[in-house]
Amino acid sequence: MGNAGGGRRLHDRRFLSANFLLLYLALADFIGHMLVAGNYGYFRDELYYIVSGQHLQLGYVDFPPLIAYIAAVLYPLTHDSLVSIHVVPALAGSALVFLTGLVAREMGGGRVAQFLAALGVLVSAQLAFASIFSMDIIDALWWTLISYLVVRMIKYKSERVWLLVGLVAGIGLMTKLTIAFFLLAIVIALFVSSRRVVLNRWFIPALFIAAAIVSPYVIWNAMNGWPTVDFYIGHGGLNGSGPVDFVTTQLLVFNPVNLPLVVAGLLFYFRKQGREFRALGLSFVILFVFFAFTNGKPYFLFAAYPALLAGGAIFVERLSKRRWPVPAYASILAISGILLAPIFMPVLSPVAFVQYYGPLTGAANGAAAQGAGGPFPQYLGDRFGWDTMVTQVSATYQGLAPSQQRSACIFTSNYGEASALIFLGAGHGLPPVISGHNNYYLWGPGGCTGQVLLTVGLSLQQIQPLFGNVTQVGTITCQNCMSSEDGIPVYLCTDPLFSIGQVWPQTKDFS
Repeated sequence: MGNAGGGRRLHDRRFLSANFLLLYLALADFIGHMLVAGNYGYFRDELYYIVSGQHLQLGYVDFPPLIAYIAAVLYPLTHDSLVSIHVVPALAGSALVFLTGLVAREMGGGRVAQFLAALGVLVSAQLAFASIFSMDIIDALWWTLISYLVVRMIKYKSERVWLLVGLVAGIGLMTKLTIAFFLLAIVIALFVSSRRVVLNRWFIPALFIAAAIVSPYVIWNAMNGWPTVDFYIGHGGLNGSGPVDFVTTQLLVFNPVNLPLVVAGLLFYFRKQGREFRALGLSFVILFVFFAFTNGKPYFLFAAYPALLAGGAIFVERLSKRRWPVPAYASILAISGILLAPIFMPVLSPVAFVQYYGPLTGAANGAAAQGAGGPFPQYLGDRFGWDTMVTQVSATYQGLAPSQQRSACIFTSNYGEASALIFLGAGHGLPPVISGHNNYYLWGPGGCTGQVLLTVGLSLQQIQPLFGNVTQVGTITCQNCMSSEDGIPVYLCTDPLFSIGQVWPQTKDFS
């Protein structure tokens, strides 16, 4: 009986081990995201990536190709259903939570530090990123994986790990280009704090691995006149709102209750106990200063927080002399995550959100580098209105004379409208949809002649000089959507004054 009781206690302790605690948090994160995966509707960019997956190429004007290839793989399996596409970011978010705990472990953190670090990431803006099918949460995962590899490289004095760093860096660059800033920051930080880690024979091969992986994207750009460079010039650089806004909105990016861990993380890396891994803390400071003073979007720094929180959790674990403060703080963190979830994720009904969280919309838009434009933050509000738009445009098209229907095309002002009409309008019998926005410009007008054109979202001043006959045939209205998509006109344009080939260069809009 004594041995049986001891076996049960050992079994119980195993299920409370660090690995299991991290697994519980990762599963909670995944389940939480999947429970709301079907709420609201498709996000604007999700529709764009899905349609891009139907036009597979080695690059796109405004993003590297990985996310489009993921959408293309999902389509035969699930037809890119609303729930299925959200499995990808939910898995990436869960992996990020788990991996953050492992970073803390490799730097010497015990079970408490690992749990606290993972929980801190879970309740941050990770909640928002992991609820959207986009490259952002996958990008954050690559940043943290590189941090983990760097820690192991330093800890075990195994510079050969650079080859893995090069592999992850290459995949990261094919995911989102902002990882280039992190790669540069971590190399500078390593050169300053641990020069031997950089000055070895494995660093250059790692650069070649990363360059080889990203080379198809570079070649595609070169063959198409460097549209990505053109896009960033037209987009206004990093497109933030200045240093003050960048600094203040960080509180929402990492969750205000995480502030003690953020401060503790800086103390950990810049004091004796974390000196060995100082490169991670120094790279964070470099990125913070760089993004703040180069007009970076506040959420660009999100991917650097997991490593910082890991160091902070170790500092707190070692500082705490009593048992109760850490569980109390962890409980407050968990509660804060529950309270903040509706501002990050599609949790509440629209009416309930506006009633309880509407006052936070401005702050949330600031953290997302978006201007005010509706009752919801842009990353939530841009999930409303697309079905309504498709229905209204379809009704307008069906109201045209049969002769007009046969030669009609639809031209939209942006990729969100075009992608919604293509993907969500697939069963509505709509004519070809074109646009000059970002990659739609490169896809061109296709078979559209421009003889009969329905325009969505364009102003009368934009189209009247191009056609002999322009008539407003509808107005698209929607509830809870972004204001830029509410009350937009639909014009019927006939008797073109120029061929579509002559006009097409003027439609280019890289923004």
